[in-house]
Amino acid sequence: MSEQTPQDTAARSGETQEYLAKITNEPTNGKDLREVARVVFPANKDLDSLPLYIDGPINVEGPSSAGSDTASQHPDDIISRRSARIRPGKRVSFGSYFNAFPASYWRRWTVADSVVLRVKTTGAGSLIVYRSNARGVAQRVEDRRVEGTDTHEFELTLAPFGDGGWYWFDLISDDEGMILDEASWLVPSGDRHVGRVTLGVTTFNRPDYCVNTIKTIAAAQELDAVLDELIIVDQGNKLVSDEVDFAEAESAMNGKLRVIRQGNMGGSGGFARNMYEVLQGRETPQGVEKSDYVIILDDDILLETEGVLRAAAFADMCHTPSIIGGHMFDMYNKPLLNAYAEVVNPYRFLWGPIDGLGGVDFAERGLRSRPRLHRRWDADYNGWWMCLIPRVVMEDIGLSLPVFIKWDDSEYSLRAKEAGYPTISLPGAAVWHVSWADKDDAVDWQAYFHERNRLIAALLHSPYSKGGRMLRESITTDTKHVVSMQYYPAKSVLLAIQDVLAGPDGLHEMLPTRMPEIRAMKDDYSDARVVKDPADLPPVRRKKPPKTMEAPKAPTKPQLIPWAVRTVLKQTLRPVRDMAKENPEANVAHMDGHWSYLATLDSAIVSNADGTGASWYRRDPAQVRELMTESIKLHAELFAQWESLSKQYRAALPDITSPEAWARTFAENGPKK
Repeated sequence: MSEQTPQDTAARSGETQEYLAKITNEPTNGKDLREVARVVFPANKDLDSLPLYIDGPINVEGPSSAGSDTASQHPDDIISRRSARIRPGKRVSFGSYFNAFPASYWRRWTVADSVVLRVKTTGAGSLIVYRSNARGVAQRVEDRRVEGTDTHEFELTLAPFGDGGWYWFDLISDDEGMILDEASWLVPSGDRHVGRVTLGVTTFNRPDYCVNTIKTIAAAQELDAVLDELIIVDQGNKLVSDEVDFAEAESAMNGKLRVIRQGNMGGSGGFARNMYEVLQGRETPQGVEKSDYVIILDDDILLETEGVLRAAAFADMCHTPSIIGGHMFDMYNKPLLNAYAEVVNPYRFLWGPIDGLGGVDFAERGLRSRPRLHRRWDADYNGWWMCLIPRVVMEDIGLSLPVFIKWDDSEYSLRAKEAGYPTISLPGAAVWHVSWADKDDAVDWQAYFHERNRLIAALLHSPYSKGGRMLRESITTDTKHVVSMQYYPAKSVLLAIQDVLAGPDGLHEMLPTRMPEIRAMKDDYSDARVVKDPADLPPVRRKKPPKTMEAPKAPTKPQLIPWAVRTVLKQTLRPVRDMAKENPEANVAHMDGHWSYLATLDSAIVSNADGTGASWYRRDPAQVRELMTESIKLHAELFAQWESLSKQYRAALPDITSPEAWARTFAENGPKK
């Protein structure tokens, strides 16, 4: 990427103005149209992600067939980001995650009542437009014969898409083959203006990922039409600005990059800073200007830049200001979607994908083969790996909770929903991110934040007395840690409850300190110390090996309480077997480390999630007694004080999330030397 000359900058500015005019003034049948989604193809001709752009064969029952027409695209068939070749006699469907049009989402949430499909082709063949209903049943809408080089338009109603449904098109080439030159989806623009966007990234010691993201954004010239600036909040000591390619990437951004350094306050502190900067605006020759939206992006992602344009266009057209979330695909298994729509169960107060909408692998079956994805699914929240938040929402409800990590994103959407602002997880806007399946965050230092922040969110938003089932699940989780010989996360959970009982006043103060304090406890617990080389651990020995190679089955729900009582008593009173004090009784793979299995052992070597090491779990009856006694005491106290604590946290919420409170915290926590 070469340094930008004034001539390059001027040329790019002219291209931006041309593009802006193009997306906002496209008259068809007397209507001004706005381009809201372009048909695109993977950057660098990445075949791993191709199933998200070109749909495989229809196969509702199972994985796609390897030899079919649409499953056998060659890299050379991708001509550019917008153009593809259809080989002689072949049929290609663009009824895919990134290139079909999510009509039901536009019907439900925006002012649009119709959409125009515009397709430019070269060569002879057939162009067929389809739509689906909420049950995933496909219906042919229109088909045309095409030849030569021509542009074809289809004006399509959004009226029948109340509960679900998509639009898409297929191309079938004649014997000479044909080319899709470009295609896009446009909606009547009405009097809606084109909103301006600030992209906000928070990072801690991932400078290589951040520089790659800067380069990706700089190379996407179409973003110039909506992008005010990219703000990187650097909270680490491996600085983005010190990365080898940073200067080149910065130059390519043409003055639209700003790096802010501050102390490590986690995701909530970093993203709150992005929000804060958007509220303050930026100095320009014309005065202080403010973006309409901030789009929050995680640092360890690969960005599909088309999603930024789609999220901004969708937000511009919404009936009411709305939080627009992007989906998260697995960076190491690119067609795998982690969650299609996520909700918070109000009784359990637990987050997660709607049943059946997690772990969607588009390499096995494409969009047209997944009827459940044709229904519109309404989310409670969207993760902050990619999430658009309107400035007017931040002005109304404030910034993130000061909670470091975990539950900051879901709590924010719950708070917004109570104020009348929905969250919409928008199909076709997405990033690739390292999967949480490769992380140990339930048993490392993050266990503290899982517990504390879930409790705080429940105190703020649970509609049920005593938080519904929240406290019961809390004591169950802590007990599982104890009987699994996971004493470090068990203790972390108890510290989390103590901090919740202390009330909301100290949240800002402990923001930069609590994480290092929790991590410093690791040395006191064998289960928290990760050994990289297996040879440094003693070999497995057991006087009486188990009679079966299968791990014990988990107790059923009716069996759970008696099992738990029996297991806790056994672990509290029964001495540790002598041999287990010197040698582990089993090697346990991470995927097999279920609490019901670990509870039967006196010691074990347990692998961590990413496979880089293992820890030696060792049963300690004295710790079991101490931790369980403290757990019962603290949970009883939390139960007794729930209503008064809920009032305290709800009363404090406007202050602790205010820009003024965050400004004081930013001022007090500058970058570490």
